[in-house]
Amino acid sequence: MRPFVPAALAMCTLALPVALLPPSPASAAAVFVETSPSTARAGDPVGIRASCDDNLTAAKVTAGPMGSVTVSPRYGFLTATVRVPATTDPGAYRIELRCPDGKTATTTLHVVARVEPARGPATGAGGTAPGRSAQILLGGGATALAAGILVGVAALRRRRVS
Repeated sequence: MRPFVPAALAMCTLALPVALLPPSPASAAAVFVETSPSTARAGDPVGIRASCDDNLTAAKVTAGPMGSVTVSPRYGFLTATVRVPATTDPGAYRIELRCPDGKTATTTLHVVARVEPARGPATGAGGTAPGRSAQILLGGGATALAAGILVGVAALRRRRVS
């Protein structure tokens, strides 16, 4: 088994320069742009995260209804936060990144209408629920309470008599 040790050592020595080569272009940073969230209501803030080959230089993003936005280097990505104007119509808007070297990437931001509920859900509050059943519920509850009190009084009187 000893003759194999020099052969294995020679193989590792030959493989070391290959392991130290710079990464291939396929594993280099991808050019992309994304929004978080991808669907937002008119008037809400939206985060933009992008990447160019060189994330050390700011880039421009044309963000549909928000206009042109500069994304700046932060945490290894190009980022910015913008607010969708409250007057924006619902629809799908194209977001385009233009890197300093001319490369581009696109994504879509979906804007939905800002709808506020007129009132809370009608869950009722026990006996205060409107309708014909309210009187029955109140009467039944009062009857059950009175019966409980009578049974309690009768039980206490029996104990005292004994």
